Amino acid sequence: MIYTDVVVIGAGPVGLFAVFECGMQRLKCCLFDSLDHLGGQCAALYPEKPIYDIPTHSSITGEDLVNRLIDQMKVFEPQIFLKEQIEKLEKNEDQTFKVTGSRGTVVRCKAVVIAAGVGAFGPNRPPLEGIEHYEGQSVLYSVLNREQYRDKKVVIAGGGDSAVDWALSLSEIASDVTVVHRRSKFRCLPESQKQLEELASVGKIQLAVPYQLSQLKGDNAQITHVGISTIEGEYKEIEADFLLPFFGLSMNLGPILDWDLALSKNCITVDPSTSETSVPGVFAVGDISTYKNKQKLILTGFAEAALAAKMVRQLLYPDEVVHFEYSTSQGIPQI
Repeated sequence: MIYTDVVVIGAGPVGLFAVFECGMQRLKCCLFDSLDHLGGQCAALYPEKPIYDIPTHSSITGEDLVNRLIDQMKVFEPQIFLKEQIEKLEKNEDQTFKVTGSRGTVVRCKAVVIAAGVGAFGPNRPPLEGIEHYEGQSVLYSVLNREQYRDKKVVIAGGGDSAVDWALSLSEIASDVTVVHRRSKFRCLPESQKQLEELASVGKIQLAVPYQLSQLKGDNAQITHVGISTIEGEYKEIEADFLLPFFGLSMNLGPILDWDLALSKNCITVDPSTSETSVPGVFAVGDISTYKNKQKLILTGFAEAALAAKMVRQLLYPDEVVHFEYSTSQGIPQI
């Protein structure tokens, strides 16, 4: 049995920052993640994707952001458990919690912060016959090495931020970039769509709208052409070295569904003034939490993590008189 103040579930950017904020509240943490590395979805799927809305950074890659958060967190020396999913969350009579991992780790803690992102995740695959023969070599669901696409013909499918951001980025190095989307309106930031249309107007990006993926042609694991069609049946083929389908992630909350937490549309409902769930002592932050007017941004998750850490401190030490101090005057506390 391991004893600690807080168990943080999920080691993505928000989970890493939650550990740091708990440390700033002089709370010790254990950090769990089902992946074999820190950084969550950000590190697993988009390490080279530029992120534009992190304060003080005009642009920062997912990998760089994760590395800086790890360095920031390490000062508080959390116990880290990777490749271990939390399977059970049980509340004891004394209002503490017993947390049990899939590899047998058992932790007794006073509070829990769930920062599990979208839960267990995987890409939504387009329903194309034989696509499995190309996956991993010429059909890829994330960009792990941007240089891989230099001087290549790339087809990107999707209309969200990931599709548009990578189209903009890869247009700088690929010989040809085509974006396939079923409608002319994209689900991305207005500024991103503006840049996309500007690059299309000068031939740096080809827009195939309104089209949908229809079939793949190729040899062995290497595609040579991507077939696309309209709803009316108009068909054409695009020469391609790579297909990058960005149709979002399939989400699975897994054991979290059994923890008697109030849920809404596959997310955990929280009080936005505290980040606390329907179970006292259990908090949820980042993309896995929801409330009215929630914005699923990393910076929103950072603010929620700071709030949750403060509320945990108040929960554990209700009689403590707290005088707020900025980190510039407080410094890094010893725990």
